[in-house]
Amino acid sequence: MTVSIRPATPADLPLITQFIRDLADYEKLADEVRFDEAKLAANLFGPRPYAEVVIGEIDGAAQGFALFFHNFSTFEGRPGIYLEDLFVRPEARGSGLGKALLAHLARLCVERDCARLEWWVLDWNTPSIGFYQSLGAKLMDEWTVMRVDGAALDRLAASAA
Repeated sequence: MTVSIRPATPADLPLITQFIRDLADYEKLADEVRFDEAKLAANLFGPRPYAEVVIGEIDGAAQGFALFFHNFSTFEGRPGIYLEDLFVRPEARGSGLGKALLAHLARLCVERDCARLEWWVLDWNTPSIGFYQSLGAKLMDEWTVMRVDGAALDRLAASAA
């Protein structure tokens, strides 16, 4: 069995969209998937990409992906990598592909002089939490995620005028 990681190309867009939908199903969030495929393509592969994707393969067959982008730590004065999505197909779990994807991102962090690699995980996802902790990840219990979106985002933006 050969595990490999490669950068995604525009030809991978149908695969990426399927991985996103599969991840949403796994996370019980399928009703929240509402991306426009053309906008996703532009944001990943257009003139100003906002995120990057790597594809994880086993024996040449795509079995997972990681979608990530740079953030910035003011305390460190350096960028970091934020992992937005990591997904490995159920039949490929336990193959080492998830660890290979995370190790690839860690290597990118080191190569790009990033201070850290970070991501969110759903509280109920204890198998993933245990896996991440086995790799040295730590829970950031003292932080609470905040979000403004939809109509609240529009209202806040309008208040800047």
